[in-house]
Amino acid sequence: MADAVIEPFMRHIRLCRNLELPGGRLPFRIGDAPVGWLRPDFARALALAAGLAQDADGAVTLPASRAESLPAIAETLGRAGWFHLRGEAFDVRADDDAPALTTLDRGAVPSFGVTSRGVHCNGLVRRADGLHLWVARRAADKLLDPGKLDHIVAGGISAGMGPFDTLVKEAQEEAAVPAVLITRARPVATIRYTMERSEGLRRDLLYCYDLDLPEDFMPRPSDGEVEAFELWPVERAVAAVRAGDSFKFNVNLVLIDLFLREGLLGSGADAVMLRRTLDCDVSG
Repeated sequence: MADAVIEPFMRHIRLCRNLELPGGRLPFRIGDAPVGWLRPDFARALALAAGLAQDADGAVTLPASRAESLPAIAETLGRAGWFHLRGEAFDVRADDDAPALTTLDRGAVPSFGVTSRGVHCNGLVRRADGLHLWVARRAADKLLDPGKLDHIVAGGISAGMGPFDTLVKEAQEEAAVPAVLITRARPVATIRYTMERSEGLRRDLLYCYDLDLPEDFMPRPSDGEVEAFELWPVERAVAAVRAGDSFKFNVNLVLIDLFLREGLLGSGADAVMLRRTLDCDVSG
């Protein structure tokens, strides 16, 4: 059993990896490419909406020649009440480096069980009295995780965009971080997890960045998605992650990676175990 010092951090990792596929789900394919996982009831609804017969194993295969019809099929299912349409398209890929086969409304992604990509950025200020972290509070009217603590910049990668392009866009939209500053961000890790949430299956791939900001910079809520920003001593963030769930669920993983890299959780066997459990790819 993990030492009591790191067990609270282990809990966050387990929470984000609470499902092993298939987990009672059925494959969703576009042509020969496996792209998602479906609950049996949703598989039936998808097949009906698409005018398809389910495969012998219950899976749903959308012919590659019909890939471009997926957004319209998803819109039909969203209007039927299967999920909330978000009005933002995400790319659908069979693999991280594979070309996009089609797109899917962001709200439909968990129901289809396709991989979602996003960016998270640690906004850091290195002052004479130690390392500080900019912390955002999500707006109370956010559809998911309202009021939770978050990164200075975080967001999903829209169709046709890459991680760094998204980082620059989200930084300007969410926190009024000018391009001259955000372009200094450096990639530090990629983190993935598979979890069951109220909205469905989350198969997320997070591209994580560190951004050192000048002491006189003040982020400003710009698009209504953030209520306020606060600059915390990093030890306060460590204590908050250790104590409970004040941060949005996946932010905890990115912060644990930061804490490990900064040596804030020690360097002994417990830290090694935590790093191994987090299982992220560290850049650089």
